[in-house]
This record gives sequence, C-alpha cells and structure tokens, in this order.
Amino acid sequence: MTKSSAGKTTLNPFGMTVVEDYERLYEEFGIQKFKPLLTQIPKPYMSMRRGVIFGHRDFERILNAMKNHEEFAVMSGIKPTGEFHLGTLMTAREVIYFQQQGATAFYCIADVEAYEDNRIPFERSERYAVGNVADLLALGFDPKRGYIYRQSREERVKDLAIIFGRKVTLATMKAIYGERHMGLYISALIQAGDILLPQLEDFGGPKPTVVPVGVDQDPHLRLTRDLASKFRRKYGFILPSSTYHKLIKCLDGSPKMSKRDPMSYFTFQEKPESIAKKISNAFTGGRPTAEEQRKLGGIPEICPIYEMYMFHFFKEDKDVVQLYHDCKSGKILCGEDKERLIEIILNFVKEHRRKRRQNIDKARKILEVK
Repeated sequence: MTKSSAGKTTLNPFGMTVVEDYERLYEEFGIQKFKPLLTQIPKPYMSMRRGVIFGHRDFERILNAMKNHEEFAVMSGIKPTGEFHLGTLMTAREVIYFQQQGATAFYCIADVEAYEDNRIPFERSERYAVGNVADLLALGFDPKRGYIYRQSREERVKDLAIIFGRKVTLATMKAIYGERHMGLYISALIQAGDILLPQLEDFGGPKPTVVPVGVDQDPHLRLTRDLASKFRRKYGFILPSSTYHKLIKCLDGSPKMSKRDPMSYFTFQEKPESIAKKISNAFTGGRPTAEEQRKLGGIPEICPIYEMYMFHFFKEDKDVVQLYHDCKSGKILCGEDKERLIEIILNFVKEHRRKRRQNIDKARKILEVK
C-alpha cells in the first residue's frame, strides 16, 4: 500500500505494494470483510480460518454455488519470471482448494505480463512456465478439471482484450494504474480477458467466477468488473468475485516477499543449505538476548518466521495459536523456532521436488513445449 501525491492509498500490481493497515482497504477500495462469511463456508480453507484471506468482492455468489453444488469457476495464475516461492504457493493452493470444492479451475501463465513488466523474453518464460506448471501439478491441481494456458497463445484472451479496448480510455488506465508504458496497459486488458475467459460459450457460458489473489492485484479486478458490466449485454458476463490474501513478509522483515529481490525469499529449487541459511539469518520478532526474550516475550506480529508457520506450514489452527502464545510469553526462543521450521520446510521441499519431477513431462505436454 503506497501513497499517491493526493494522499490516497495505491495498490500497485506492477511494483512494490506495502500494506500498513488492512482495515483502511475496506473503506478506500470497497473491499468487503471476509470474516463475517466464514461460518457459512462448508469447508473453509486454513487461510480463511486464520484471517490470511481477509477480504473479498461478491464472494457470496461463490458461496451460494458451493452450497448448492452449482457450476462455478476459479481463475488465477502466475507470472513466469522464476521458480515457485512462498508467495506463489499461496495463490496456487487457493486455486486448488476451490477446485476441490467443485470449481472448474483456470490457471494462466502470464507470459505477456512477464515480458511487459519484467522484460522476460518469451523463450525464457517458457522454460520457467514448464517448472511452474509442474509445481502446480505436484501440489494437487487436477488438469482433467481445469485449463492451463499461456496468455501469448490463447487467442480468445487476446481477442477479448482488443474488444475491451473500445470501452477504456487512457485517462481510465492512468487513474487505475498510474503513468505506465502502453505495454502494461495492454497487459492489463489481456488480464481482464483472462479473468472473464471462463464465462465464454467455449467453456459453458456465464458462470460465477472467483479470482484468489494478493490484495496488490485488486486494480485488475476493479478494471475487469467494470468491463464485465459494460459488456454484459453482449456476453452475459457475471461480475467476477475475488478473495484477497495478505502479503507475506520478506525474510528480512520488510513488507512483501518479492521475486524482484532474491534475498527476500527462497525458491523450492534452491539447495537445502541455501534455504536453511536464509531462514537462519531471517529477521524475527525476538528480543536482543535470550534473557530478554524469556522476560518480555517476542513480537510474532512482525515476525516472518511466525508468518511462514501461519500461512503455510502448520496444518492445525491450534498449533498456530500455541506458537503465538509461546512466542508472546517467551517460552520459545527464536533459534529453536527457526530450527524447527527449517526441518519442516526442507522435508516439504524434498517431497515437493519428488512430485515435481514426476510431473515435468505432463507440464510440457500441457504447454505444448518440446
């Protein structure tokens, strides 16, 4: 969450977004609180229960479809700029959760955005994409109940972007995204095509669609919902719904884990000793000495180690609660907490890599890569 010259909050999908106060997003952007819906969800995902997923737009529509076993879709994706890390893991798991609840899942390899935003040539993003899709399959994505594609090769998405361009002015794009080069504006229109792709007749026509993303991606949802409204008569679009998860901290304690800074995160393809070293050296909410830690307790609210447990690596909510209290009371020291996390993560990475290797050929086949 950044500040514009006018003092307003700005969510930036093409750069660094720092959220200091999630409560402000409800008022400034009209994002709805997710917590009031929690008791109505038949099998809430752990990120929902723990408040990691904190906001939504029109999720009631998805909730009704889930309750009544009606057709709906989930749509999200990845920008192929590198290997999977904990930030990309978040969205992938949410997509798989909704697929398991009955959604048809659409997963976009945003290679056009990778080119326009990160200058990644299509040849290189293709290599990343194969690994990214193998990661997704290793996590449990069912390709028989989903559609994985590359933006650059999906003509229906590009056709929608061309059509949408008739209803969007340069002033509108600047108001949403700020001053950008034209390639990023084109990329944004293509992403609107991605989000509405599940509602085309080729995929069964209009249906409720949920887009799980980090809150920094909300500008894309606002643009797409506006376009869905403008083209409702032509296509019958239903305004897409969305869920928003909090942004996981960097290992150095700064606000958002990002591929742009290799020291702020680790990938699942790094050497185990590199992962262990990064976690060992990570910032914590601990005190300067063990004595002070035992006396005053730690501060889990600012600790990326605690966040990794809460976001990803503790399956049971009671374990998250216990860790929070152990930290606050000084019962656990940061060193032993890190050692436990390193063991958990290295075991996860080892098993994930095994499954990933088994899915590389399938990923190549899905993406039609030789």
